[in-house]
Amino acid sequence: MGPISPKVVRGGLVLLDPEGKAVLRVIALQYNPDTLTRTLQVRNTATDSGDRLEATRLKGPPIEMIKLEAEIDAADQLEKPGENRDALSLGILPELAALETVLTPASADLQAAQRLAQTGTLEILPLPSPLVLFVWGARRVLPVRIIDLSVVEEAFDPALNPIRARVSLGLRVLSSDDLAPGTRGSGLAFAALQNKEQWARRQPSTLQTLGLRSLP
Repeated sequence: MGPISPKVVRGGLVLLDPEGKAVLRVIALQYNPDTLTRTLQVRNTATDSGDRLEATRLKGPPIEMIKLEAEIDAADQLEKPGENRDALSLGILPELAALETVLTPASADLQAAQRLAQTGTLEILPLPSPLVLFVWGARRVLPVRIIDLSVVEEAFDPALNPIRARVSLGLRVLSSDDLAPGTRGSGLAFAALQNKEQWARRQPSTLQTLGLRSLP
């Protein structure tokens, strides 16, 4: 009996209601991307103010961006058409739609806003949107805002339904500065920061590691 391969969890997105209390939808990536690019932009105070103390002060958590590219392919489903009727009739349109509809308010909400506008309502507040979480394993559950989404459709069935595509996703990680205190999103942002602090403490180093006995 051969070795048992560990089960690989899939990354993806979780949509919560605006208050963060109920799960509205789970979008799992069909295949985990090979790479995930993270950039952190430091938020420090201006150094040209003449105050020398400002040089070492941070205004808040850094602005963190995540870029990833995922593949969606209906090949496996099309090999068993009897078990995957949606793939047979729609290709990967459902998978693409699940991502794209995260970026727009629900049609019912838009129609309701239009009806309010027609009644002479002077100001229509922006529609509340779900709280989006990027899940990359159990230890990284991050509140995010989708910044950009691009889709390259690479293959089609006879009805021109896409059956293979590459999806590029740009995410901005939301910090405690972006979210209202006491909300579910703010709590998740603090939890993510505290996790990083705990992991950092697991990497002890000494001056001797750098070839120094003491600082000059």
